[in-house]
Amino acid sequence: MNKAPFGYAVVNLGCKVNRVEADGFERLLAERGGIPAPESAADLIIVNTCTVTGEAEKKTRKAVRHALSAAETAKVVVTGCATEIDASTYEAMGDRVTVVPKARMALYLEEGAFLSQLPERRAEGAKSKDPATLLPTDGRTRIGIKVQDGCDNACTYCIVHVARGRTVSRPADEVVSEAVALARAGVREIVLTGINLGSYDADGCDLADLCRRLLEETADLHGPGENPCRFRIGSIEPMDVSMDFIGLLAEAEGRICRHLHLPLQSGSSRVLREMARPYDADEYRQLVDYLRAMVPEIALTTDVIVGFPGETKDDFEDTCALSRHAAFSKIHVFPYSMREGTPAAERTDQVAPAVKADRASRLRALSETLAAADRTARAGTVELALVERPGHATTESYHEVFAREDAPAGSLVPVMM
Repeated sequence: MNKAPFGYAVVNLGCKVNRVEADGFERLLAERGGIPAPESAADLIIVNTCTVTGEAEKKTRKAVRHALSAAETAKVVVTGCATEIDASTYEAMGDRVTVVPKARMALYLEEGAFLSQLPERRAEGAKSKDPATLLPTDGRTRIGIKVQDGCDNACTYCIVHVARGRTVSRPADEVVSEAVALARAGVREIVLTGINLGSYDADGCDLADLCRRLLEETADLHGPGENPCRFRIGSIEPMDVSMDFIGLLAEAEGRICRHLHLPLQSGSSRVLREMARPYDADEYRQLVDYLRAMVPEIALTTDVIVGFPGETKDDFEDTCALSRHAAFSKIHVFPYSMREGTPAAERTDQVAPAVKADRASRLRALSETLAAADRTARAGTVELALVERPGHATTESYHEVFAREDAPAGSLVPVMM
């Protein structure tokens, strides 16, 4: 196989699962002689797309156009969720564009047929890289492992279940093997990701079972005086948080970060029904109360959609009230964006843009207030923090803090909150 060096750029859009998939693309490209380059100097540009909202699709089309203009001779490969919904749009963007279905990307890169289609120019402006490394090229110290894909839910605002298909879980042995390799390479925080992570089920092994295996297999893979690697749950739907998992979280002494990203979407039971979310506001509140009783140190972050069709002032106030009760340390606020092909986009009771903008602003202000309150409540406690870069770290509870300047990037160090 041709091992002549070539420059590649991977442009990633969307969720953490996409980010982990993009890391996998980089590893495969490195194995075939590729070295990372800026888009303007790349021979091959991969655009890993997102289609979760109409706005995300606009950004995806813009990213492909930018790739085509950044390097006049580069081959542009477009993959990901947007191509699963509308491949023809991207195929029509030019002769240098190749659309590869998400499920075929690994095979496409492994086979290496694209090498013969690259321009003669090779790796101009690229940076050398050890092809054997497991770590991403951008210096990130928190590394993700994709353990699950697809979604069997069908929320009325969402197209992802169409783009990603039915839920499927990676075999636990594969996940454990990858985690062990990362821990041996010195990674101290591994994030488990999936489109619907809590639905993980491989050969009767659920998410709690998988986490137990990961803790056991990586417990001793660290040097003298170092802390063992820890695991963070990327995002988990409220209905998928089992009592068994909560018990493990309480017992793991921080090796499973006592921080959960628990999507709420709305604090109004009426809106949740119309979103086709499989829980109501009271069930969410009860889950939060149980989590805080069992794991007092826990930090909770969430996603909320404001301005869902038909959302009233009272519905929005219900969301604010539940957010205060849950004491979130961060709210990711998303003004509702119509996504063609979803039931919500066809509704005639769309909320006015100005109202959505006002509610988004108010909820972001509440998020800042709650974040400050959570930080204050932790004052005087000690948490292990992952050093992201000299002087900058992220705690177990997912707060950004200062760390000693001499603490190596990627290490876990105790910090006073």
